Amino acid sequence: MGKSGHTGAGGWARGLVRLLPTRADWAPARPRDLLAGVTVAVIALPLALGFGASSGLGAAAGLVTAVVAGAVAALFGGSNLQVSGPTGAMTVVLVPIAHAHGVDGVLTVGLLAGVLLLALAGVGAGRYARLVPAPVIEGFTLGIAGVIALQQVPAALGTPPAPSEHVPVVAARAVADFLAQPVWTALLLASGVAVVMLLGARWRPAIPFSLLAVAAATAAAEVWSLPVERIGALPAGLPAPDLGFLRLDELGALVPAAVAVTALAALESLLSATVADAMAGDQKHDPDRELFGQGLANLITPMFGGVPATAAIARTAVNVRSGARSRLAALAHALVLAAIAVAAAPLVARIPLAALAGVLLATAIRMVAVRSVRAVVRAGRGDALVLVVTAVATLALDLVAAVIIGVVVAGGLALRDVARCSGVEKLTVGLAQYVVAYRFDGPLLFTAAHRLVHRVSDACDARVVILKMSGVSAVDATGALALRDAIEVLESKGKLVLVSGVRPDHERALEAVDALAGLRERGHLHPRTDEAVACAVAHLSTGEQRT
Repeated sequence: MGKSGHTGAGGWARGLVRLLPTRADWAPARPRDLLAGVTVAVIALPLALGFGASSGLGAAAGLVTAVVAGAVAALFGGSNLQVSGPTGAMTVVLVPIAHAHGVDGVLTVGLLAGVLLLALAGVGAGRYARLVPAPVIEGFTLGIAGVIALQQVPAALGTPPAPSEHVPVVAARAVADFLAQPVWTALLLASGVAVVMLLGARWRPAIPFSLLAVAAATAAAEVWSLPVERIGALPAGLPAPDLGFLRLDELGALVPAAVAVTALAALESLLSATVADAMAGDQKHDPDRELFGQGLANLITPMFGGVPATAAIARTAVNVRSGARSRLAALAHALVLAAIAVAAAPLVARIPLAALAGVLLATAIRMVAVRSVRAVVRAGRGDALVLVVTAVATLALDLVAAVIIGVVVAGGLALRDVARCSGVEKLTVGLAQYVVAYRFDGPLLFTAAHRLVHRVSDACDARVVILKMSGVSAVDATGALALRDAIEVLESKGKLVLVSGVRPDHERALEAVDALAGLRERGHLHPRTDEAVACAVAHLSTGEQRT
């Protein structure tokens, strides 16, 4: 026992060491990574401020998150190309948490999510994210884009957001308030920033039009003293670490929210890493190390007043397109943002919220990969249904529930397709008057087991029934029970039942329900069908001689 415990401890130690960074992580680093990091920081600045403001904790929290989480995830994550920070998807989850539990509740949830992410990394859960179907991911992304866009409606129209957790309701009330008393200044700023970003990205993708558009909108608001709400005062530099936010008295109530944040952080980070690998072509991320890095980032960031973070697909894509090949680029992005927080806080405080709303509106539009959505829709009605259901659930419910619903619907459709692949065919053998044979094809699972086996139970007037199982690809408990019941029904009618071709990996399920024991004892279980036919002939001959 002592040896076993030592081995277990050694296994945990080796697993932890595998998750830690190594010198090899920095081998691909080169000067171009620094330039890529600066480019990403320029683009990430307005996004970080916007997502921080939208989360309910303020623009400063978004900037802190981009710096701290961006640096920690770059150092400890499992991808050389990943850029982490506040994201629109996470903002959608945080808004109701902020409404229900306040700022301290959001920070506590972030810390709990960090612990859960570290636990997921420790048990090797990273690989399972790859099982999420593509229609669910596309519908999820489409729904997120819609939610982000709706979240910006109050700021873009210059109306105060309504006190509601449901984003569509908030957007609808903002539109009603605007129509009752329209003020066009905020709408013009938001629209202008969004149009410049969208057109600029098509004209010169390498130019950071988001920053240029926000700077122009800020200058216009200052020169003409436009009556628009601004970001407000930012802290000069990063705050000192503090654990005073911990809501120990509400931990039980905050656990469900922490689970939701954990699920979203894991899903979005692993999805972003997969996209980055595909874009680079020569990279492969470690999913468990990525969860470990995101866990540390979310464990540390709340101590500085930052919101829960995850990898950002948009910023990661910019990183790859800018020529990054190592995690030095993501680390440089965080350091540049820290320098901005120290040196340019008064200037950033003058940015209109409407300008940030325009940035996020353009980001939401660019999130929708029309080509991918069209491909999923054209793939089949089932895939299109999964995409639509996931997108609608994202808008109407929350992101984690939407993914669960999408996966359940996709799983149900997959089971339907599996059932359609299952079949049983009546075969002709030499003594057709006395012997009937059935060949099972495909999986014998709960989705179709009773339907298939019911056909076998009605074996007409045959004296011998041969069940050929070599074509069965899988057997579950329901299929094994249905087969056992069919054998018992046939034998109760006085028929001889012979089974052939049972694969070794299926014997466990069949033996668990005693479907094979009696057949084996009586010599009615055969490895090949020709042996079963020979046994049937011998049985019939013996019967005729007795007659």
